[in-house]
Amino acid sequence: MTFPQFPQQPQYQQGPVPQYQPNSPQSPQPPIDNRNNPYRNPFVEWLQRARRDFSRIGASLCLMVVIWYALATVLERALYAVAGGKGDVPNWVTYVGSGVPLYLIAMPVAVMLMGKSTVIETRKFDMKPGLFFKLLLMCLPMMWLGSVVGSMLSMALSNGEATDRVSDLAMQTNIWNVVFLVIVGPIFEEWLFRKQLIDRTRKYGEKTAILLSGLAFGLFHMNLFQFFYAFLLGIMFGYVYTRTSKLRYSTAMHMIVNFNGGVLAPWILTRVDLDQLEKVSEAAENGNTVAMEQWASQNIAGLAIMVVYFLLYGAVILAGFVLLIRNFRKAEFYTAPEELPRGTGARTVYGNVGMITFIVLTVLLTAISLFL
Repeated sequence: MTFPQFPQQPQYQQGPVPQYQPNSPQSPQPPIDNRNNPYRNPFVEWLQRARRDFSRIGASLCLMVVIWYALATVLERALYAVAGGKGDVPNWVTYVGSGVPLYLIAMPVAVMLMGKSTVIETRKFDMKPGLFFKLLLMCLPMMWLGSVVGSMLSMALSNGEATDRVSDLAMQTNIWNVVFLVIVGPIFEEWLFRKQLIDRTRKYGEKTAILLSGLAFGLFHMNLFQFFYAFLLGIMFGYVYTRTSKLRYSTAMHMIVNFNGGVLAPWILTRVDLDQLEKVSEAAENGNTVAMEQWASQNIAGLAIMVVYFLLYGAVILAGFVLLIRNFRKAEFYTAPEELPRGTGARTVYGNVGMITFIVLTVLLTAISLFL
């Protein structure tokens, strides 16, 4: 996936990087400092500093989840009581009760706790519309494949009893879906998972930063139905942000993807009375075809819209698969100022208290969501 319209090198601000490699006989000996430790090793200290950076990020994300859940529980109950406190929870209560604590309190607190010491400046580049559309097409098969894997795994682990709460919420088509799923959500989530996370970690390697961004984004959903496609899309959004250093492109892609999955597709499905279809299908199996004919005549317009939509959607998914296969090896990555040496990345990024706690917490909440 090349970006021919601008110079590729992101021009990182260079800084001294310890080159000590403990397994290499040609490596320089650790400098001696009798005032502190006569065996002080700058390479090990650098890795420890990097591990602390990632641990602080993981701890901040973990605290974000805790604050979000605590405040959302209180606010949703209060809003439900204001709404009457009877029957099903209105979707505006869920959106406002969950979104306000997350976007206005929990996320800003997490970013504040991450600190600014590890943020580096990079050059910003524009993206041509044709390339944007090409990368957007690649997002669709990633979302479709991830959704299929997540749904199959969720059904298998729960013996077919699990339900996708986000999908159920999106089926209640109204203005709140547009406000939170299409506008507010993508803006704040891209700001946190792309700009804040990648800006703070890209100096340790672009691939490292993108993978962390995608994994954190997937775990953040705490929903097995969503994890795989959120993880894959997070990697694509992270790559787009890394190559441009402009948040507008990944945010626009996020908005379009959410509009399709959270507004357009649910609206099309509601054009057809699927509940009634199940009943008339059972009647047709027993020889009563009149009910089926009546249902078809009443839903002819919705059926036509649905067929056209799914044909077009299948076509763009196929086109996206072709583009992915053809361009997968063309992805561009550049050496960062403090690129983690091979063999140290996973342990440094994920083998720390903060990240381990965040992963364990989100996996536990994902399991609770799946089985309860």
